[in-house]
Amino acid sequence: MSTNDNDMAQVLSQPPTYDDMAQTLSHALQNDQLDQALDSLKGMRPVDIADALERVDPVLAWRLLEKLPQRAEIYAYFEAEEQVRLAREFPRATLAQLVGEMPADERADLFKRLDQQQRDQLLPALAQAEREDIRKLSAYQEGTAGALMTSDYAMLRGNMNVGQALHALRLEAPDAETIYHSYVVDEQRRLQGVVSLRDLILADPSEKISELMTADVVSGQVNEDQEDIAKRITRYDLLALPVIDGQGCLMGIVTYDDAMDVASEEATDDFHKSAGVTTSLGNLKDATIGLLYRKRVFWLVLLVFGNLFSGAGIAHFEDVIAANLVLVFFLPLLVDSGGNAGSQSATLMVRAMATGEVVMKDWLKLLGRESLVALLLGCTMAGAVSILGYIRGDSMVALVLALSMVTIVMVGCVIGMSLPFVLSKFKLDPASASAPLITSVCDAAGVVIYLYIAAQLLDEVSIV
Repeated sequence: MSTNDNDMAQVLSQPPTYDDMAQTLSHALQNDQLDQALDSLKGMRPVDIADALERVDPVLAWRLLEKLPQRAEIYAYFEAEEQVRLAREFPRATLAQLVGEMPADERADLFKRLDQQQRDQLLPALAQAEREDIRKLSAYQEGTAGALMTSDYAMLRGNMNVGQALHALRLEAPDAETIYHSYVVDEQRRLQGVVSLRDLILADPSEKISELMTADVVSGQVNEDQEDIAKRITRYDLLALPVIDGQGCLMGIVTYDDAMDVASEEATDDFHKSAGVTTSLGNLKDATIGLLYRKRVFWLVLLVFGNLFSGAGIAHFEDVIAANLVLVFFLPLLVDSGGNAGSQSATLMVRAMATGEVVMKDWLKLLGRESLVALLLGCTMAGAVSILGYIRGDSMVALVLALSMVTIVMVGCVIGMSLPFVLSKFKLDPASASAPLITSVCDAAGVVIYLYIAAQLLDEVSIV
């Protein structure tokens, strides 16, 4: 086979894109070829089907979705906005049936996104157990463990033997989020222990669960911050974390995949804040111009006024600049170096604080180490810039540049590593020590430091 034939074969063997699949589905549905549309989805995973259906008109998408056996799983993979948009197209009976098939936590999340009219229409169509479960889970404050947990978990009693427990798990398995760990409770649903499916399989059928279980259970409180829950699951390498109330009663579990979603959302939020964006944008591709404007304008406008300090510093030392114009050539180089060094320190510190590696009491110890690192960095950069200063000016200019570089880098690093601690002290998000903020502060400090050293060392001008 020729090279061109091989290339053509590779092109033909490539799977269709989601956009191509969406076009195929739309064309089939518009022509009332529902069976053909269903056949085109055979063998596809639910997450891939969801990606394709998100590109299809909602009126057409729900006609196809209601015929798919794994529709609840597919629906759960849609973006939150798409779930709400599709919910408006579903007849009430279809929506109620779909919601009834969803996991408890995802069902509650969807309910909270619906408007009041949709909620009032949906609740009467659900079974009583599902209504009560939705009301209970949706009542918890957003961002807490209660809002993140699911009530679909495997529960055992301590007086059961292993044989009875395995039989109970067979009955609970279809509705449980996970059965790899089962939670042992008493008559008041107080958490007594946890037992793994592996231990149950390997144990003697007559052994009591109370003898087999692990009584020292890592758990969380319903009102605890979801980020702390996610960190605990990661720290102890858990598949799920039981959530209890103030009386120690088991209320639900938070699974590993939900914890990872929280960690991803928090990391995205911190990343946006570090770039001077107020909060997470959601899906950037679908973000409107107005949303992008609102999320970015605050910090940019605020820092415009912050940069006035740099201008004030230049104005104060204008006589020094007028007498030594060579200083202007190196001004951007020096102040940018301080901003870059400060941004590096801030990024490292915010990440360490987010993961719990660093706490407030560590500031003094870290300050000494960061100062030493900054001194080494500043001296290295000073050696390079002083050569340029000597070539461009003379030995005094080289000395001014060297001293300024060392001082500016040290100040930038100290500001960068200290600002997250200051914000944390005042109960603000350390991620708000964003790169634009650090850069603006370090720029103003760098201008003043550079021109002050120049005024002291250069004989042509005396400082006022």
